[in-house]
Amino acid sequence: MSGEALLVLEDGTAFRGRSFGAGGEAFGEAVFNTAMSGYQEVLTDPSYTNQIVTMTSPHQGNYGVNLEDVESGAVQVAGFAVREASRRTSSWWATGSLRDYLCAAGVVGIEGIDTRRLTLRIREAGAMRAGVSTTDVDSQSLVERVRSQPGMEGADLAASASTARRFEAASVVGPAATTRGRVFRVAAYDFGMKRNILRMLAEHGCEATVLPARTPAAEVLEGGFEGVFLSNGPGDPAATGYGVDAVRHLLGRIPVFGICLGHQLLALALGGRTYKLRFGHRGVNQPVKDLDTGRIEITSHNHGFAVDPNGWGVPAGPEVLAGGPAPIVDTEGGGVALTHWNLNDEVLEGLRCLDLPAFSVQYHPEASPGPHDSAHLFVRFRDLMA
Repeated sequence: MSGEALLVLEDGTAFRGRSFGAGGEAFGEAVFNTAMSGYQEVLTDPSYTNQIVTMTSPHQGNYGVNLEDVESGAVQVAGFAVREASRRTSSWWATGSLRDYLCAAGVVGIEGIDTRRLTLRIREAGAMRAGVSTTDVDSQSLVERVRSQPGMEGADLAASASTARRFEAASVVGPAATTRGRVFRVAAYDFGMKRNILRMLAEHGCEATVLPARTPAAEVLEGGFEGVFLSNGPGDPAATGYGVDAVRHLLGRIPVFGICLGHQLLALALGGRTYKLRFGHRGVNQPVKDLDTGRIEITSHNHGFAVDPNGWGVPAGPEVLAGGPAPIVDTEGGGVALTHWNLNDEVLEGLRCLDLPAFSVQYHPEASPGPHDSAHLFVRFRDLMA
């Protein structure tokens, strides 16, 4: 039988439920993900480092876990909260259950709580520090300990989420495809990279060398690479100074494509600024409009920070999405078009440099989980290198 578990937010809101997964306790930022499936990809996404993730879809674990649907070599979340964890797995693909998966990873899970109420609280009050415990189930005691934990703002987590040494992507995902013609050599900065990024690069004819987050730009420029990929990752982009410095020295000297944290680092290298979103974007159903094409893509998201267009004098608002061209701003790297915008809350989601070979998007074109509307961006990266 499962024992008692408790999840508390720093504002004192408490949720009592049942333990599933490992016993113990964990602290982190409370966030929610709106995907209806893909929990194993969520659990293993390094961008969720130091976060307690709540899934809004009420039933989790029904198709179990397997050896293929992983985005890194370990479970990355600090804790996991669901309405109901399935007692039975019902997929031929499964090699184990979600419960056993969390136990083996030493990650605390809580079920039987009102995840709708928890999600609404985060939406109303913003992302907060939280704790989940099977050992300290006194709400007042746990709240006091939560309030002593560090927050996400100012947290540099990318280096610790990165690979410790460089390696060839082919050792993980196989050789780059040659069906698209020429194979390009790409330096892929790992700030907390998802594995499907390497699969997509290989599928699109990119032979990637994965580099630690603190790799200096000089090492890339001397390596004979034809392009640079900046990955997703956890933490505050403004605290990832080594990444910003590297991008600043690479711009104009080699084509650059960034996603998520990589997008934010590119913007900072161009003299922009970032800010913390109230509760972030996490899910697989975010509509994003590309002002260059007028096309709306349904996209996969996982981030708590964003690039501030007001840093370049462009206020976000419905007038930006009215059908006109992408706003163009002057930056430290020349002209930049602010190309992609979130239709839910008008957050800036992508940019394209006009005077330098570089572009980026806030969301995840590699998905996993999520729709594949944005996979064409890997083709665009090829075209930029060509």
